[in-house]
Amino acid sequence: MNVEQISASEYNSFYENYIKIIPKETSLGILFLDNLKEVSHLLENLSEDQLSYRYEEGKWSVAEVLQHLIDVERIFQFRALSLARKEVKSLPGFDHEEYAVNSGAENRSLKSLKEEFEIVRKSTSFLFDSFTDNMLTTSGQMNGASATPRAIGFIIVGHTKHHLKILQERYKL
Repeated sequence: MNVEQISASEYNSFYENYIKIIPKETSLGILFLDNLKEVSHLLENLSEDQLSYRYEEGKWSVAEVLQHLIDVERIFQFRALSLARKEVKSLPGFDHEEYAVNSGAENRSLKSLKEEFEIVRKSTSFLFDSFTDNMLTTSGQMNGASATPRAIGFIIVGHTKHHLKILQERYKL
């Protein structure tokens, strides 16, 4: 399955920018692995001192960005699982700013953030591998809009790519 197989009706238009940056011909399983390599490569070249860097006052630190990636991936795992299991209730949104403020990222080591991201991503990959085609296309409500697990998978990758670009361009990593 690749991103060209999903339609705009499978996700909130808020996520369009994440969907647009996904390589069109690459399968979701490969994208999860390639994206993990991208993050791992960035983290290999990072120092502990860089974790507290903010490119501008009021912006997240590098550690907060990394914790945000982990938190959001876990939330999207839950959402994908819920929709695949035909949850009938609308899944709630969340305030990513509050999550970042309350994450405790400033107390994390580079090693712990790297290991946790890798484990969470591998868990995501296993979760999506467990879904049948029918589960992947099951539609439900997520934060007031229709969504499918397969669209959520591509959103996960696109969200990570989005923040990698910010880390490279604004944080100069």
